[in-house]
Amino acid sequence: MDILLVASAFNSLTQRVFAELGDRGHRVAVELALGDEALREAVAGHSPELIVAPMLRTAIPRDIWSAYTCLIVHPGPVGDRGPSSLDRAVTEGAEEWGVTVLQAVAEMDAGDVWASVACPVPPVGKSDLYRNEIGDAAARAVMLAVERVAAGSYVPRPQQATSAAPAAPGAEGPAEPAAAGPGAPQSRPYLDQSERRIDWTADPTELVVRKLRAADSQPGVLDDLLGVQWYLHGGHPEDVLRGRPGTLLATRAGAVCRATADGAVWLPELRPRRKPGGPATFKRPAVLALGDRMPALPESAVPLWLPRERRTYSDIRYEEDGQIGFLRFAFPGGAMSTDQCRRLLAAHRFACSRPTTVLVLGGARDFFSNGIHLNVIQGAADPAQESWENINAMDDLVEALLTTPDRLVVAALAGNAAAGGVPLALAADEVWCRAGAVLNPHYRLMGLHGSEYWTYTLPRRVGDAQAERLMRQALPVTAARARDLGLVDLVLDSTPAQFGAAVAERAARLASAPRTQQRVVEKKARRERDEETLRAHRERELALMRQTFFDPDAPYHALRSAFVTKQRPARTPEHLRCGNTAD
Repeated sequence: MDILLVASAFNSLTQRVFAELGDRGHRVAVELALGDEALREAVAGHSPELIVAPMLRTAIPRDIWSAYTCLIVHPGPVGDRGPSSLDRAVTEGAEEWGVTVLQAVAEMDAGDVWASVACPVPPVGKSDLYRNEIGDAAARAVMLAVERVAAGSYVPRPQQATSAAPAAPGAEGPAEPAAAGPGAPQSRPYLDQSERRIDWTADPTELVVRKLRAADSQPGVLDDLLGVQWYLHGGHPEDVLRGRPGTLLATRAGAVCRATADGAVWLPELRPRRKPGGPATFKRPAVLALGDRMPALPESAVPLWLPRERRTYSDIRYEEDGQIGFLRFAFPGGAMSTDQCRRLLAAHRFACSRPTTVLVLGGARDFFSNGIHLNVIQGAADPAQESWENINAMDDLVEALLTTPDRLVVAALAGNAAAGGVPLALAADEVWCRAGAVLNPHYRLMGLHGSEYWTYTLPRRVGDAQAERLMRQALPVTAARARDLGLVDLVLDSTPAQFGAAVAERAARLASAPRTQQRVVEKKARRERDEETLRAHRERELALMRQTFFDPDAPYHALRSAFVTKQRPARTPEHLRCGNTAD
């Protein structure tokens, strides 16, 4: 089918739906919802057989939905309506939620149901939930709905005759609407800051964490801290530190710890409230955001090899199981600052001092890596210099992985990877990927050539022609497509919660495989032969990156600023309008 995706942003779910529909042979283009007239012109130009809206903050005009079948993806079970569906699910501690694909009508979220899929709600942040459990359910629901539209015989069911899907989370088949019951349609209002606000003197840690998790990416929780209003982003419980409720207790890895009524929480990122008429603000690690306002606080370090029972914040952890080492990292938004790269490199060196055969690199769930930290760069006193230091720190880390001499390294991608995060994974000996992950192995949309040794690793995996195509098209690929191209060695069809165990099982098999030691010997010899080649690739890449970073007129600076401050584009980028039909 000719399908047009209409979205408020080309976000993670829109990318996944785009890529998965393409894998199934559909011709897919994207139009950003930048105004009714622009949307009318785009629809007229595309003349699609079907319109799908994976993420839409505004209504589709009546003349469009009355002329075309328009499917809306709502991140809630059948009958749930309103703009804060996931926020309320996390805040209220829901254990099960779902995704509904419904037909666009005049009333928001009130159309007939084409498909619905249930999913569990683990104790994670809203954005993590959205990219993973909700993303899986949404992809299944959209593919089913598109199949039903293509078949031409399915009649969508009114919401009044259906209720939330009863199927067990993770069931094989998509859950189907059931008879109406207590879950009759109800529209709940936007969850504003008056409901999100934290009472530090009365709210227990569990409630504070839920409020923070429900707003972790957007909009954040508005709060007063050190005489300034901030949006708090992300929250992790602390099991040891205590203090007077509301006070700051310590720092760790860029985060700050703040006392609650019965404990404490870690706040990884802060965003200052925008002043009337002032410039747009953006998130940064809490310690950097506070800057000179930060009181003298102790750095509360924890060991890299942290006991599993600890409930505290640690963005890098190491574990061992027999001959397997697990180097786990989870950085907010997947971005990796100079400091984070250097700390992860130090952790890698520690892991290599351990007597293991296989080293698994990657978090238990969500993002793998999105490359250099554009927010930290944007907020630096000298963004060009910080860009340079960040890319060199990334390159140092990638080089260490590429030249790990005495064990096999596995990059385990529980979630998405983009820009420099993809060649970070390709530096490993094997790349294993969860089926729901999406890869964006390109840099040009940020005006960069890219480094991280991609000119060495990418062509060797996919060939020169395919490497050039991936970089030029700048479109996302599914894990399955990445495997077909050679970017990924193994795709694990697991739920987000099961991915860590699936990786551990595979890693145990790899560690005991008869050829593993021989592979390590061969790898060491190959890397020694390629030592000069690696140096040449790094020098060529960095020469181009330096030229861009220190040129004040280079597009990178404006593109970075627009990305960080979430500026709305004037029009849909041409590569999205052409979609997967572009050569």
